[in-house]
Amino acid sequence: MKPDICVVVPTIREYECMRSYFDNARAHGFDLDRLFVLLVTEDFCDSEGMAAMLDDEGVSGAVFDGSAREAWYEEQGIEAYSHLVPAASHAQTSFGLLYMWAHPEFDYGVFIDDDTLPHDEWDFFGRHMENLHRTDEVESVASDEKWVNVLYQNADEHGLYPRGYPYSAMDETVETDTRELRDVVASQGLWTNVPDLDAVRILMDGDLEGQAQTRTDFDDFDGDFVAEPGQYLTVCSMNLAFKREVIPAFYQLPMDDNEWEVGRFDDIWSGVFLKRAADVLEKDIVNGYPLCEHNKAPRPTFDDLNNEVPGLELNEHLWEVVDAVGDDGGSDEEADSYAAVFEAMADSLAEGDWSDYQNGEFFNYVGEHMQDWLDCLDVLAAKKNVVPADD
Repeated sequence: MKPDICVVVPTIREYECMRSYFDNARAHGFDLDRLFVLLVTEDFCDSEGMAAMLDDEGVSGAVFDGSAREAWYEEQGIEAYSHLVPAASHAQTSFGLLYMWAHPEFDYGVFIDDDTLPHDEWDFFGRHMENLHRTDEVESVASDEKWVNVLYQNADEHGLYPRGYPYSAMDETVETDTRELRDVVASQGLWTNVPDLDAVRILMDGDLEGQAQTRTDFDDFDGDFVAEPGQYLTVCSMNLAFKREVIPAFYQLPMDDNEWEVGRFDDIWSGVFLKRAADVLEKDIVNGYPLCEHNKAPRPTFDDLNNEVPGLELNEHLWEVVDAVGDDGGSDEEADSYAAVFEAMADSLAEGDWSDYQNGEFFNYVGEHMQDWLDCLDVLAAKKNVVPADD
């Protein structure tokens, strides 16, 4: 069997964690021949050791450090778009999306962070693939703030809100129901042990080492759910599977390497865009299982705080911007593809006047990068004769 799943792992540390994911696949009978593992790293990391690990495990894949990425851009004729993937940033997951787009044999993508481990209870890859093809009935969630806390199931006990959840949307009133799944395009697995919190919430939890005093375990999760159309939620890329078709609307935003020093919102904002596109196109994002174990390494909480503060106000308003475009209720005609919805969001951000917000010009910067993202995908599609799945 040829690989049809591209597993993207941004790593500068614990790439050996992937052996546990391969062991999990073997234990559950998942065919490792389906996987192509793309390790995205830096020139100062052990690229040779990473390649040797894949070879030792008998798993197909490739290692791309900074030099290898630059060479790949040149081979693909997209050197002019190399700025889309920032150096030494978690947002390098976008390189994995570009690689997938250039290789149409990959029908699915999986994001895994290098500080996670699979739980034995689930066939990690199998459950994600199953989720992407589900049509059964699951719990649906909505709130009066138009935001769903992905940790809502036991929030009365732990009181946690995940990284990226707007502060203005807290203390929401939650309503649950059930409904049949529509076309599922993404599967977000959640996490035990260290919760995915922002620095302000970590400090409020009394932790100065970038983790959290409050931890999550199995009892905090009770099955899968979807956020209702018109509702937003945080999407974390540490444990996530998706269909190839979403790539035009799933660019991981340019963080860290920018003049405003905005960081830590790459996957969060890409999730907002994806949810908007999914709603317009009547698709679903399933959340819940398979869980992973998140073992975030200790680091100064104030380092994360310094990266997040420049974008905190913008994070309160980004969803309002994108919520107003992309369908016939907004200023544009209704979009009929991921690229069209993404273009509407990109244009709104790129052309807007955001001077009322702290670092508002970063929205323009993001919008321009989103426009370049679509142009880059067009170049790759033309080179590989790829017909976008949603055209």
